[in-house]
Amino acid sequence: MVAIDLGAESCRVSLLQGRGGEPAISMVRRFANGPVEIAGRLHWDLENICDELEAGLRECAKLAPEGIASIGVTGWAVDYVRLNGEGRPLAQPYCYRDARNVEAMEAVHRFVAAEALYGRTGVQTQPINTVYQLYADKIEGDAKGAWVNLPEYILHWLGAPRVAEWTNATHTGLVDPETREWAWEIFDALGLERGAAPRLVEPGSVLGPMRGELRKLKAFAETKLIAPACHDTASAIAGIAAGPGEWAYISSGTWSLVGMLLAESHRTKRAGELGFTNLGAAGGGVLFHRGMVGMWLLRQCMNTWDAERSERRGWTVAELIEAARKLPAPDSLLDLEDAAFTAPGNMPKRINAQRKRRGLAALAEGGNAAPAYANLIFHSLAGRYAAVLKEIEELTGRRPERICVVGGGNRNEYLNALTAQATGLPVERGAAESSTIGNFAVQWARLEQTTDGVAQGAIAEKARALRTVAIGD
Repeated sequence: MVAIDLGAESCRVSLLQGRGGEPAISMVRRFANGPVEIAGRLHWDLENICDELEAGLRECAKLAPEGIASIGVTGWAVDYVRLNGEGRPLAQPYCYRDARNVEAMEAVHRFVAAEALYGRTGVQTQPINTVYQLYADKIEGDAKGAWVNLPEYILHWLGAPRVAEWTNATHTGLVDPETREWAWEIFDALGLERGAAPRLVEPGSVLGPMRGELRKLKAFAETKLIAPACHDTASAIAGIAAGPGEWAYISSGTWSLVGMLLAESHRTKRAGELGFTNLGAAGGGVLFHRGMVGMWLLRQCMNTWDAERSERRGWTVAELIEAARKLPAPDSLLDLEDAAFTAPGNMPKRINAQRKRRGLAALAEGGNAAPAYANLIFHSLAGRYAAVLKEIEELTGRRPERICVVGGGNRNEYLNALTAQATGLPVERGAAESSTIGNFAVQWARLEQTTDGVAQGAIAEKARALRTVAIGD
């Protein structure tokens, strides 16, 4: 099986094979990703992404001449591709960080109040949501063509019909969690074309065979295209397989997502005010969590210092973690809800701007002060994680017994220790590439049955078989 995992900073193509009766996962290709500026707007370089993925898939075909049973794709949510009548992209897709979405969100709320939209869909009010991006297209007179979210577009590019997988669709702000259908009244209230929306499918749906040049390769002759949990967070949580008992999760990466897997959504006014979202989970249930900036803060700081290089060589993340360990706790924690932290740019200056507003002394902004910034960011993240878990307990009456951290940020043992200290809960490390594990788990579970849709138990069984498998290069 092949798992494609799209990330806002890097993308991966991984191959799962049986070796000596045991599963083995190889990361066949990893490549950098990031938004590009075109005419003053932020877009994704879709052509480059597809070229890199094709190269990775061709390498998979060489490594697995016995044949590849299936391919699944996960990725970040909210962004989409507009298609022409032949199913090809009309233009490079917008990046969710583009500033146009803020104006569009304000315009949408003139027709549908934020509170009403949250009560209907349960999705956190954020300008990045697909509903606001689609309305931005309308404002600009560019709402032509059917659309499909990015992970499902890759499946479409490989030969699948245009669909919206459930876990990914829930992040659009346009679906009804009760009926599990598009909330057409929202489309109608905003004048969004119903026919432009893809058909909804369940996680684990088989979408047909590959088409095009790649299918000519022997390894792909019988390959099935499967929509796993296309939302990377849903796949990451599916890859935990934490077992019985109450547990919380932290998906730690560019963004940090802190939450719990619940049986039903919580769409109260208070949950909306606190910024919680309700998203579909693989195999059923709801991912109830709060999103916030994560390692993005440190990465943006590092980008600034690397560009300057006026004081010393660039820092690595590992060096900053070790240097931060030696420092005392900071004088105050950052307010991670500051909107200034979500856009790219000079992050040390933005951090200092917040400190100055709060009457705190500014930190030196050069690279030599990097450990102080890292220490401040790690302590602030841990403190915010604890606050969010407390809010979840107040809203749902559920208190976790432990926390499972997945994603690339879970390698930061210093942050894990600070999190355990701030929350008073044991912290367990899941797989750093948990979205890949979840992607494979859904595919594997689906291949062993004859109907679409897979249960949590079947996914968890496969995730447990894979969670200890090292992902090698």
